[in-house]
Amino acid sequence: MRRSFGWTVLAVFALAFAAHVQAQEAPVPDTLEQRIAACASCHGPHGEGGHNAFNPRLAGKPAGYLLRQMQDFQKGLRHYEIMENMVAPLDEPYMREIAAYFAGQQVPYERHPTPAMSPAAMARGEQLVTKGDAAKGVPACMACHGPNLTGVQPDIPGLVGLPYDYVSAQLGSWRTNTRSTTAPDCMATVVSRLTDADISAVSAWLASRPVPPDAHAEPAGSVKPPLRCGVLGG
Repeated sequence: MRRSFGWTVLAVFALAFAAHVQAQEAPVPDTLEQRIAACASCHGPHGEGGHNAFNPRLAGKPAGYLLRQMQDFQKGLRHYEIMENMVAPLDEPYMREIAAYFAGQQVPYERHPTPAMSPAAMARGEQLVTKGDAAKGVPACMACHGPNLTGVQPDIPGLVGLPYDYVSAQLGSWRTNTRSTTAPDCMATVVSRLTDADISAVSAWLASRPVPPDAHAEPAGSVKPPLRCGVLGG
């Protein structure tokens, strides 16, 4: 009886081991969704963005912009260790495929809380976004990112629907040289002319704006940036 029980236990272990080996050898499906699983873990399955306000929305952003950001991480123009490690081994056709996937995603925007700001600060934010500040040489955000702030094909991202924390962090990154792009980097020029209060005001006003019914980027060539730029960011 003991011998029979022993053989039964061995048989169970053998079957379990065989199942484990088979599972390990099962091919991973070669689909784009499977290959971008690492992206989705932070940015959401459809690029809707993370819930912490720092992992940005990718869905619907121009494919050229998304490609350029991955290239900037590869070149050391943008600094965030996780992203730098993620894109390091990717070739350009693969990155174009990833960019096209997220650019084609259409998912609802999530609203994020906006910190309380004084009426004067909100008015300053609206001025900078819609009219700029000629005395400081700061163009309106709308002059580059489109009249509805939804971006412009193929490289300029929309600014509506972005959380306050994300916008202020990215503007701060240009100031601290942890984010840059292909020269001439007009965003670095613009941010260098803003005060900390200006950055907070712009971020709060943008974050408080409703997303328009049509949030698609404007057609290519519909906006002529007032500054010479490599690639605009956001």
